[in-house]
This record gives sequence, C-alpha cells and structure tokens, in this order.
Amino acid sequence: MKLSIVMPVFNEMATLEEIIRRVKALEIDKEIIVVDDASTDGSREWLQAHEGNEFRAIYHESNRGKGAALRTGLQYVTGDVVIPQDADLEYDPQDILRLLEPIRRGSADAVYGTRLTGGAPQRALFFWHRMGNKFLTFVTNILYNATLTDMETCYKLIRSELLLSIPLHSKGFSIEPEITAKILKRKARVYEVPISYYGRTYAEGKKITWRHGLGAVWTLLKHRFVD
Repeated sequence: MKLSIVMPVFNEMATLEEIIRRVKALEIDKEIIVVDDASTDGSREWLQAHEGNEFRAIYHESNRGKGAALRTGLQYVTGDVVIPQDADLEYDPQDILRLLEPIRRGSADAVYGTRLTGGAPQRALFFWHRMGNKFLTFVTNILYNATLTDMETCYKLIRSELLLSIPLHSKGFSIEPEITAKILKRKARVYEVPISYYGRTYAEGKKITWRHGLGAVWTLLKHRFVD
C-alpha cells in the first residue's frame, strides 16, 4: 500500500525542516507532496533548495489558502491512500502508521485521527477552541447521522480513489468540513483512531480563529443539501 502525504505550507520556516524529516522517516512506501502557498518567511527558498530530496514541491504564486494548497497537491497524488500533513509540529507523523490499520484490514474507507478521546499525549490549552471543535463535530453528527468526535482534525486518511472522486472547492480552512460532509454523504466507512496533539499558541504560529468556525458551520449546512 502506497501512502501519499500532502503538506500545505505557509510561512512555516521554524518547523518545516523538522516536519519533513519526520515524514521522510516513516517506514512505509510513500510520496511526499509539499505545496508552498506563497510563503514569505524563507519556507519557499528552503523548499527550492531541497526539493527532489525525497519530496516533491509545488509553488503557488499568490496566497490562496490551506484548502487551495491541499487541492493543488491532490492533483499529483499516485498513492492508494492520502493524508494531509500540517507543516507545523502539532501532529506526529508516526501516528499515521496506526491510522492505516483499519484500511489495511479492509474495514474502512477513511480513518480520522481524533485528538479528543484520550489515549495519547494532548497539550492542555485553548478551552474555547475545544468547545468550538466539539460544537462543529456535534453539528456534523446531527446533519450527517455520524458519531465523530473530532471533525476538524488534520489527520484524515482516505482511500485515494474515494477522495479524488469528490469535487472540492474550499480555499481556506473550510476544506475540513467540506471533505467530511462529502465523504459522509457518500456513505463512506469512517473510523477514528486516537492520536497525539502538540498544539501551538498564537505566539508559536497558530493561525485558525473563531471566524473559521463560522465558515465551517456554513460549509456543513451547505453541503448537506448541495454537493
């Protein structure tokens, strides 16, 4: 089974080299597709100097958002399964190996890495982010008759055949609810596996805010009735 890892990057020079090192260290047949979303902090130049060293880099000429970067990366996927990888160090790539198991068993079409059920290290911060995530997941479960615990997780490991068959349109962080809405509407078999989460503060580079939550609600409602 070949794994495709798509990594959107926007101004992540502080963590970029380390996260790519960790992803490259995964002992599995894989391809790494990095999409630079017009970084201005040296990330782009670092990628240009190192691309071809076990990863492929694609470059946006203007900043278009995480969703747009992910959609660009998906155009180059050749693996059997695909997973997004944030370019910070909030998610541990070693957890990906655990997410693969339900798909290898033939039980799942998609496996979500949940940060909210315990069983793995979790940084304790941002109470209101946690409540917002729970609310968005609750809305998802009501609208799509599901029992997810962490809809907004970055780690969504999905069979490539399924994900690449779905038209995606979101440019920003709303790509997370859009993917979830559309695979649930297609009756995909979705499993969850606990993962670790090393969250960042805003001073450390975190980008998502409460405004993105409003966009997520709209995306969930819209795709419940429109594909």
